[in-house]
Amino acid sequence: MFLNFERQVVQIADKQFETFIPEKEILHEVAALGKQLSVEYAGKDVVLIALLNGAFMFASDLMKEISIPCSISFVKVSSYHGTESSGEVKELIGLNEDLQGKHIVLVEDIVDTGTTIDKIMPGIL
Repeated sequence: MFLNFERQVVQIADKQFETFIPEKEILHEVAALGKQLSVEYAGKDVVLIALLNGAFMFASDLMKEISIPCSISFVKVSSYHGTESSGEVKELIGLNEDLQGKHIVLVEDIVDTGTTIDKIMPGIL
């Protein structure tokens, strides 16, 4: 683990954000996860399912680090109005492939209420 306490401030519109985890540390952990998945799923038919839009970049970085054959598919749902959860999940883009017999790695950006996962899991299983 990298112990880099150097903070950077990023300005987006009228908001300022301070770097919490340096990019180098995140990339190191993504590479380690990719290696772990490659070992655990070796010889299996693997599909990464990424939830759009939040998990797109992470899923892309992760897939680059996986050394076994695998595919990726995307699901887009919405449960937020602005910055507040509505408690209702709307499917905007669903799965278009048969997942029977495949090993699924679900890639999500933030799990706060679990509502999104509850909505999409029946379609995946």
